[in-house]
Formats: sequence, structure tokens, C-alpha cells
Amino acid sequence: MTTTCPPGTDCIEPEVESALVESPGRGGLGVPIGLVVVLGAMQGLGPLALDTYLPSLPTIADDLGATASVTALTLTATLAGLAIGQVVLGPLSDAVGRRRPLLIGLAGFVVAAIACAVAPSVETLIALRFVLGFGAAAGMVSAMSIARDRSSGTAMARLLAALMLVTGAAPVLAPVIGGQLLRLTSWRGIFAMLAVLGAAIWLLAATRVPETLPVERRRRGGLGETLQTFGGLLRDRGYAGPLGALVLACAGLFGYLAGSPFLLQDVHGLSPQAYSGVFAVNTIGLVIISQVAGRVVDRVGPRVLLLGGTSIIAVGGLGLLAATLSDAGLLGVLPALFCVVSGMGLVFPSATTLALADHGDTAGSASALLGLGQFLAGALAAPLVGLGSDHALSMAVVIAVVTVASLAVALTATRQRAAVPALA
Repeated sequence: MTTTCPPGTDCIEPEVESALVESPGRGGLGVPIGLVVVLGAMQGLGPLALDTYLPSLPTIADDLGATASVTALTLTATLAGLAIGQVVLGPLSDAVGRRRPLLIGLAGFVVAAIACAVAPSVETLIALRFVLGFGAAAGMVSAMSIARDRSSGTAMARLLAALMLVTGAAPVLAPVIGGQLLRLTSWRGIFAMLAVLGAAIWLLAATRVPETLPVERRRRGGLGETLQTFGGLLRDRGYAGPLGALVLACAGLFGYLAGSPFLLQDVHGLSPQAYSGVFAVNTIGLVIISQVAGRVVDRVGPRVLLLGGTSIIAVGGLGLLAATLSDAGLLGVLPALFCVVSGMGLVFPSATTLALADHGDTAGSASALLGLGQFLAGALAAPLVGLGSDHALSMAVVIAVVTVASLAVALTATRQRAAVPALA
């Protein structure tokens, strides 16, 4: 094999470039199917790290002698790690390439998971969960950056829709996996399983994920340049519009995640098993719609899909508010929640495609801001749905406001992109 890469660099070998661009096994996604699977696993690591241990929270509180509220900080710490990790590792990958931050982050995830399994106190566990989230962020931001490196336009929308198959399935499977593991082991065994999973993904990334950012396209700089890059992205209407639509839509989704257990179990009397069934149906709807989006994006374009997705979630948000105010019961609530969740199958790939379309050289930073916005939306929306004495009404108001706002931002953003033929 002949190489043109200077020794000691991370440039892309010509054979790798050819395999990525010309492989007949791309399935219309712009990259080989095997790489899509690995990117999906990397993207799903964050949701798995976030949700797998949720069924064990009461046991963790008992074992470590902590209150429920303090134990819940382990979840907050993971969200913080996922958000901050993307902000740090995204720009870093623009400067040094995709592979090194990815492999170092995944290695940190494995070490943190092992340490969580032997944590002696809840304070230690909170700190380690932050590190765990930070490491998982390496997989999430790298997956989107590599997708942008290797595709664009409708091809990127198809690729992101394929990744949604894993990202959407992970939150459904994670609590189920955690609950079943508790039949066989303790909560510490769940973290041991996450360590094994992280090690397997590290091995796949090390052997199957090539460097996709050539040296000549890298951006060197410190904190100042990173902040300047972020500022430039936020001033770019073509980026900020889809970002705003996505962040507001995610606020509605996280409002659902935070408020639906109370709404469906305490207010409407569903059992935990029935609640899990509703949760699964809604997320399966998200996955199916994301796959439909990948098949039709060539014909309609990501602009139309973004408008369609934000319209669906806005209908869901308004429907939930109407059902709550009219006391319509589950017949009104369940279809509304299905719309709020499943519409994200159109919103996520289309908004991401539009936001990253003109930012190939800063895909890491641009992906990091997208991730940061989503997790900040979650951090803000979750406590808002619990305000007031009527939590069901608070949840409905929050979700209705942010989903309608997402549609309004999407209408503005898509008008601005209408002049771009490749994305129309």
C-alpha cells in the first residue's frame, strides 16, 4: 500500500478516502454500512449512559445512605458532562482531527464506568457520573462530525436519519436493560456492563473509524478561537435558525421525559409497566418517522421535513394543553404525547443537516453547539414542568409554548434557506 501521508500525522490515506467515498456498501448514505453501525453505537452511548441505571436509583440511595434528591444529582451531573464534553471535544476535534479526541474520550468513559462500579459514596458517584457523561460526549460529537465530514445535503440527512435508529432505540432499551440486569446483579453490575460496552465501542472505533478530517482543513487555536468560532456560528442565520428550532423542540422532548411519569402514573393511574409501554410506543414512533425521513428527503428536502416535524410537535403540544384544560383523559393525552415525541424523528436530522450544511471546516464546533443546546434545553425544561401546584398543567403549558415556538423559528429559518438549491 502506497501512502502520501507524512509520518506522525493523522491525514487520510488515499485508500481510506476511496473506501469511504466509493464503497458499494454505502447503502445510499455516503459511507460504508459498517461505519454507519459504529457511528450509531457511538451516538447511542450517551443515552445508554444516561438512562441504563435509572431503575436502580432507589437502590443506590439506600446503599450509599443518600436522599433521593441528592442521588438524582448523579443524573444532573451526567447531563452536565454530556453538554460540557461536547463543547470541549468538538472544537478540539476541529484542531487535531476526529480520532484522538474520540479514542481518549471513550477510554475515559470506560475508566469512569469502572470507578462508578466501586464508588464508596454518593458524592464520589456524582463526580464520576460527570466524567462518564464527558467521555460519552466524545462518541456523540464525533459521530455527527464524521457524518458531516463524509456527506452533505440530502445524503447527510439520510445518514443522520439512519443514526436516529440507534439514538431513538437507546432510550427505550436502556431502562429495560437496566431493570433486567437488576434481577441478576446490583446497581454496581450495571456500571460494569457499561464499562464492557464502552470498551467494545472503543475497540470498534479504533479499528473501524478512519481519520476523516485532513490536516489542511484543521483549525488550530485556543479558547479565544473557540469562542470566536461559536460566536460566528451563532451570528450565522443559516446555522442559528435550525439550531433554535432544534433546541426548542428538544425542550419539549425533555419536558415530556421529566413530566410524563407523574402525568401518566399519578394523574391518569397507569402502572409502571403500562407507562413503560407508552414510552416505548412513542419512541418507536420517533424511530419509524426518522427512517421515513431518510427515504423521502431526496424528494422533498430537509426544509420541508423540518417544517413537517415542527408542525407535528406543535400540534402535539397544543393538543396536550387542550386535553389538560378540558380534562379529556388518556384519549386526549396519549395522541398528543405521541406527536410531541415522534415528530422529533423529522426535526433532528433535518435541523442538523441545515445547521451543518455550510460548516464543514468547523463541523466539530458546530456539532458541539447543537449538542450543548439540546442538553441545556433539557436542564431548563425539566424543572419548569414541575412548577406550580398543578404539575399536569405546568407540563402542558411548557410543552405547548416551546413546540409552537420551535415551529415559528423553523418557518423563519426555512425561508432563509429557500434560496439554497441543494437544501430546498
